[in-house]
Amino acid sequence: MTIDPDHDDYGEIRAEVRKLCARFPGEYWRRLDEVRAYPTEFVTALTEAGYLSVLIPEEYGGSGLPISAAAAILETIQATGCNGSACHAQVYMMGTILRHGSPAMKQMYLPQIASGALRLQAFGVTEPGSGTDTTALRTTARREGDAFVINGQKVWTSRAEHSDLMLVLARTTPRDQVEKKTAGLSTILVDMHAARGNGLTIKPIRTMMNHNSCEVFFDNLRVPVANLVGEEGRGFRYILDGMNAERLLIAAECVGDGLWFTEKSVAYAKERVVFGRPIGQNQGVAFPIARGFAQIQAARLLVREGCRVYEAGGNAGELANMAKMLAAEASWACGEACIQTHGGFGFAEEYDVERKFRETRLYQVAPISTNLILSYIAEHSLGLPRSY
Repeated sequence: MTIDPDHDDYGEIRAEVRKLCARFPGEYWRRLDEVRAYPTEFVTALTEAGYLSVLIPEEYGGSGLPISAAAAILETIQATGCNGSACHAQVYMMGTILRHGSPAMKQMYLPQIASGALRLQAFGVTEPGSGTDTTALRTTARREGDAFVINGQKVWTSRAEHSDLMLVLARTTPRDQVEKKTAGLSTILVDMHAARGNGLTIKPIRTMMNHNSCEVFFDNLRVPVANLVGEEGRGFRYILDGMNAERLLIAAECVGDGLWFTEKSVAYAKERVVFGRPIGQNQGVAFPIARGFAQIQAARLLVREGCRVYEAGGNAGELANMAKMLAAEASWACGEACIQTHGGFGFAEEYDVERKFRETRLYQVAPISTNLILSYIAEHSLGLPRSY
């Protein structure tokens, strides 16, 4: 079984991505997993090939391709057994600067992000006390002359140790001084190198997968007012702009994971012989693989439709949320079938199944949990009363 080259118009890009990923086989990822290391060589290769700047307009040094191209790239990365989570934010985070940054900010940062001279991979939003209730965040940015003074804490800030820039969402107007709780939040660009040791502290969090997540602490960190993205107080709207893109691209990654699991399951079920016949001949083995594959193909179509609506400038919120939820559940179903098909060998590191199994489980929780997606669908798609 292989990735269907007729799925979209990006067959040539997919083929080149597969060639690049072939240079980073399972052994490479297992070595990183053992020491919890960042895949620097892999990220560098993707950067040099231009895959991380695919959404940046050509005028700033990027490829200027639509989101469906980015989805094809990330899906293919995962389908080869590699892991794009180490750098996928670099693909879509630049959108905040592109859509809301000043002309000077765009010119200063986007060409460097496109070339790989700067990495914009860290997004400081989630906090220990607020979780996904973003409007309840407590990190503040107080205006003091020509600088913002930032105080607070973020958690689950992925890739903070491996990013040159970080977008931080902070409250610039106290919550009791705004009419709507979504107002008074601002998005500020932080130079990580200048900030570390001058009010910024990063503490890695060990998790069940090698995901490079961190806690970030701000203690009177001074950031130039010029680093404000867009208008002060409108940051909540700015981050919502990027969430649909993020969810569609994460969904594409989950589809890739599901395809990888299915390919591994089919190959093993054909070659593993028990009681004189291949185990894939048994319906108890074959049916879970087939069901997972059907789920993945359905999610894949939803991702494609979501990308189409997004590219046309429509409201892709419903499709992006449903695609992310269903793709995450489908990849997990394919992973379950893969583990079960391999039996004890599914837990052996050398088969890579257990690593991918751990990695794909994340996406039912992050970047947004399945329950919150269901709440969104209930309210916005079905018109049911808001549950929170």
